[in-house]
Amino acid sequence: MFLTNRDVIELQAFRHELHRHPEVSGEERETARRVVEALQPLAPSRIVTDLGGHGVAAVFDSGLTGPTLLIRAELDALPIEEKSQAPHRSTIAGKGHLCGHDGHSTILLALARGLSRHPLGKGRVVLLWQPAEEDGSGAAAVLADPRFEEIRPDFAYSLHNMPGLAFGTVALKSGPVNCASRGMKIRLSGKTAHASQPETGMSPMAAMSRLMPEMTALSHGAPPSTDFTLATVTHACLGEQAFGIAPGDAEIWVTLRTLVDDRMADLCDRAETLVTEAARTAELQHDISYHDIFFHCENAPEAVDHLEAALRAEGIRFEEGTLPMRASEDFGR
Repeated sequence: MFLTNRDVIELQAFRHELHRHPEVSGEERETARRVVEALQPLAPSRIVTDLGGHGVAAVFDSGLTGPTLLIRAELDALPIEEKSQAPHRSTIAGKGHLCGHDGHSTILLALARGLSRHPLGKGRVVLLWQPAEEDGSGAAAVLADPRFEEIRPDFAYSLHNMPGLAFGTVALKSGPVNCASRGMKIRLSGKTAHASQPETGMSPMAAMSRLMPEMTALSHGAPPSTDFTLATVTHACLGEQAFGIAPGDAEIWVTLRTLVDDRMADLCDRAETLVTEAARTAELQHDISYHDIFFHCENAPEAVDHLEAALRAEGIRFEEGTLPMRASEDFGR
């Protein structure tokens, strides 16, 4: 163990500082600054900033021929109000580190301390603090940054906290580990009317009421079956907040999930068919758009073998646990 008691205290304070000042996808400027400030005393071979947005990469280079290993954490928080009363709770209204990215970032900083004290025997290690994971755009932006070619790894690893997993245990497996997902935004447009004469309008109420259970019924199976599909209605609104107006517009948000990417197109087609039929029956116009698109994450067997060997050498327990997870991760990009 390369961390001292003082390290643990300082790293905990660092995590609390990140937790108090959450920044959502694309806004991680101050979080990145704090990471760079904490890295500088550790004297990595190179620090790359503004990578794919506000991303930060710390390169620890032995100067000797060998593989390049990348280990990644995330910078961004969620646009959700934190209800905790912890002393280090969020100070930013409507934003919170509720997915644990402050903890992931701190783990990476702890590793940076270890690499600073124990130089590599060969090759390079790149520690990447990636922006914009939560909206699915960050990994693609990092890969598209021309400077990424200078640090392109032979192997890349990431991690996620998993509540319920026994302390000191690692969950890992080869193959799919995170589902593909995307947000489907459905807009239904008819014609408003006075609430006393609803028959003179074209309300989307019936179509909306029909679509929500039909969407949910697209769900099938469970991981690890490759036939797994899940459709979750996450938001719905109808008309205006007024007693005098019969609605003319509605909006439904649905999150679609499949275990693997090649099943997503079929799920989208079936969902779109339901929307088209409901809109046609009610004589409504409709529009569909997709957001927060995530590809599924698949672990390469060779990378898993390397990690299992390292865990065995350190006497750390590992298991498949509840993998694959239904949740999505843009590391699969």
